[in-house]
Amino acid sequence: MPQQHLIGLPRLPLTLILLIGACLPTSAIDTNPHGNKFSQGTPEQRNFWAATPPKPIKLPAVRNTGWSENPVDRFLLAALEAVELTPSPRATKADLIRRATFDLTGLPPTPEEVEGFISNDSPEAYSELVDRLLASPHYGEKWGQFWLDVIRYSESEGFEYDRQLPYAWRFRDYVIRSFNEDKPFDKFIFEQVAGDEMESPTEDALIAAGFHRFGPVRRNMGNPKIALSRNEVLTERTDIIGSAFLGVTMGCARCHDHKLDPFSQADYYSLQAFLGATAEHDHPLAPPDEIEAWNVTTDFIRKTIKSMETEREKEGVTSEEKTAINKRIAEIKKTLPQPLPSILSIKNDDEHRTEVHILNRGVWEFKGDKVDMRFPEILAKDSQQRFQQDHPKPRTELARWLTSPENPLTARVLVNRVWLSHFGTGIVNTPNDFGTHGERPSHPGLLDFLALELLKYEWQLKPLHKLIMMSEAYQQSSRTPTSELASKLDPANRLLWKYSHRRLQAEELRDALLAVSGRLNKKMFGESIMLPVEKEMVDLLYDPKQWTVTEDTAEHDRRSVYLVAKRNLRLPFMEAFDQPTLQISCAKRESSTHAPQALELMNGATTNQLAIAFAERLKQEFGDNPQKQIERAWQLTTGRSPHSDEAKLALEFLREQPLQEFTLALFNLNDFLYVR
Repeated sequence: MPQQHLIGLPRLPLTLILLIGACLPTSAIDTNPHGNKFSQGTPEQRNFWAATPPKPIKLPAVRNTGWSENPVDRFLLAALEAVELTPSPRATKADLIRRATFDLTGLPPTPEEVEGFISNDSPEAYSELVDRLLASPHYGEKWGQFWLDVIRYSESEGFEYDRQLPYAWRFRDYVIRSFNEDKPFDKFIFEQVAGDEMESPTEDALIAAGFHRFGPVRRNMGNPKIALSRNEVLTERTDIIGSAFLGVTMGCARCHDHKLDPFSQADYYSLQAFLGATAEHDHPLAPPDEIEAWNVTTDFIRKTIKSMETEREKEGVTSEEKTAINKRIAEIKKTLPQPLPSILSIKNDDEHRTEVHILNRGVWEFKGDKVDMRFPEILAKDSQQRFQQDHPKPRTELARWLTSPENPLTARVLVNRVWLSHFGTGIVNTPNDFGTHGERPSHPGLLDFLALELLKYEWQLKPLHKLIMMSEAYQQSSRTPTSELASKLDPANRLLWKYSHRRLQAEELRDALLAVSGRLNKKMFGESIMLPVEKEMVDLLYDPKQWTVTEDTAEHDRRSVYLVAKRNLRLPFMEAFDQPTLQISCAKRESSTHAPQALELMNGATTNQLAIAFAERLKQEFGDNPQKQIERAWQLTTGRSPHSDEAKLALEFLREQPLQEFTLALFNLNDFLYVR
């Protein structure tokens, strides 16, 4: 918080200070240079902080100038000094390399990498480490998952049928490649919103437009074209634009004017109008002559089937004749050619364009006024251009506005997501809700500073990562004793007076288990993997044939980002460790602690199988030498050597128990499960 607003306040818990601030006039306490609420009236009269584009902010003055050479630290230190808190000491080099490696690649560092970093006395050692990790191909795998969470990526449609989306994995590969290439995020957003509308779109642009296909779809007994289904599809496609890119709850204005934020129903449906022409479309990946031959054969067979179905329904056809026709139809269906490899995408279907109206209470049948395409008024005060619904490239206009420097939210929302992923808490700790009912920024000046830095970096994320990770705040220890003052003022560590340790995410944990056991298959890209699961789970699917285990068992050991993302079946191990449900945008991974996690770690098939592989690895490397096995096992799992008492206990354990029980025990160590 800015220092001048806290002078004279008693030492109260930070949450109470924020509560008091919400009740006092802005002149008394204001954590936001743009104002913190909107008044009733026209959009121009509403003083809504998030609706004002970021403005350059002077770095705040601090007393401890030695700690604040990085501009990020200036903002954080000013807030700490305002409440008489001091930052924590720097983390050990062993903790720092493990933290940075998991944060950027989602994998543990090897013992050799840890030793090399610790023994490197160069003042540039840490900077070089960050550069190496950002250049790793595993960076895209880790941060690609971050984006897949945000857009609720799935390879099936959910609801009862949970129909598979063939070739959806191409989008996942596109995301990983884009992060590894450090594709400017404005281009990345543009491709997803309007890739198919680009002039001579590339294969990547068509794949990216598949973004619009990843919402849950209710097929209504197999009929996707009835009005209610179409309304639900457009609702999904509109809501994710608000959540993923703008960080606002636009969906709350579907049935009525937003009760909390300055968004009207007209705003909502005017935004939806940009998507009115979107239609599912799969672009085949085959030579033109092959596509033509496939279409001819397929059309002929489908016409034959339709003709037989018509014959079956004629008057006077006996039940025996119907049975015979049905049998013949089933035989003919088997002759349909296999689908051509394709790109899951969309296109504008002008012939079947949905005319968008304001819907009374959001009900399809209760149509109100027809709307033109325009941007939400409060977010586009200086650009209230309207577009007719027959605009040839509607989503191109939407993408341009989303990535415009004048857009007050897109850059802020993105840098806040990156910050949250590094610190476990956002500057705005409701990353999908920058509205008045969401949390206010803990460091509003820093949020604007980072948003403007992103624009300076031309929307590239890797320089932003480095700026954040080179800060003293990021390099603080998490093992520092909690001071009495800090625990009273800021028990949630919102001011970042230390680094908050975190448990590994589900994918990180599974990947780390594979890595330390020597089983990790580092192959990148390609079709998604289906692992063996209990038959009872598969039988719960509408069509159990949807879960076909990948035959090549070597593929089972690939990174978790390559596992199939199916809405109606999550792997028990991943679910236990808080993998998202894929139904809605996951803005922030939860980190729960409950008994099934202990059961999975001690008794689960995943950990027990990999504990055996880990034991075999140690035997291959060191034979029957328990001291060396213990040393190596600790280094692989925790990034450090065992303390003397740990080594002594481990040696005593191995005199009575098999090696695989020891490796299983290490999988349950907090120092393995947590990043500090």
